[in-house]
Amino acid sequence: MIIDSHCHLDYEPMFSNLDDVIKRAKDSDVKFMLTISVADKKFDVILNITKKFKNVYGTYGIHPHEAKNHKEINKDIILKKINMSKKIIGIGETGLDFYYNHSDKNDQIRLFEEHINASIDSNLPIIVHSREAEDLTYEILSKYSKKKDLKILMHCFTGTKIFAKKLLELNAFFSASGIITFKKTNELKETFKTIPLSKILIETDAPYLSPEPLRGKSNEPSNVVYTAKYLSNLKDTDFKDFCDTTSNNFFKLFGNLN
Repeated sequence: MIIDSHCHLDYEPMFSNLDDVIKRAKDSDVKFMLTISVADKKFDVILNITKKFKNVYGTYGIHPHEAKNHKEINKDIILKKINMSKKIIGIGETGLDFYYNHSDKNDQIRLFEEHINASIDSNLPIIVHSREAEDLTYEILSKYSKKKDLKILMHCFTGTKIFAKKLLELNAFFSASGIITFKKTNELKETFKTIPLSKILIETDAPYLSPEPLRGKSNEPSNVVYTAKYLSNLKDTDFKDFCDTTSNNFFKLFGNLN
């Protein structure tokens, strides 16, 4: 059993072919998928997807790129949204992206903290996007972790060893994407060698980041198998044991799924 811990099933080309996408995932032994919210206007679509497919769960959150368009979003609104369905099991993706800076830094920080407060109140995991923002991401997560233990999942982790080590002290989990299979990501490979298997999940971030040998093509949940195989070799772990462990890690964070 494999779990795709982060995909965007509301994005094309998957959304127009969801029945086929879900079938291919099932045929590849991908038992569960978590489809991720990035903007309020698409949340109804995510809810409908989770209603239609028993093995698909969802989140509510606002991507840092979208912070400028969601200045009204606060903790109470986030809590209201996640309570709309028991299949909404996480908060995010949220965080900081100072690489593109599509939204003002202060808007990103405010919204990130609203998500964290919602995570604390709901006890749901927070799914964190961090790009060119390691120091401040850690500073904010550390500050709130002192108030209450956070359930942290670093989505599509591409950070440094130092960042990973500091996040491990916060009991964070790390999700590996197809980037780990790319040829020029040796530093990332070395970082994941230092992260305990008990703290690793896998994801596609579909329709983005197709793993080798599919790089450049549209991604989908069935392709998480390539990442799992690559990372199991990197961690010198039996493939089945790797899949079982990363799936159990998912359940530790998000709870057992029906």
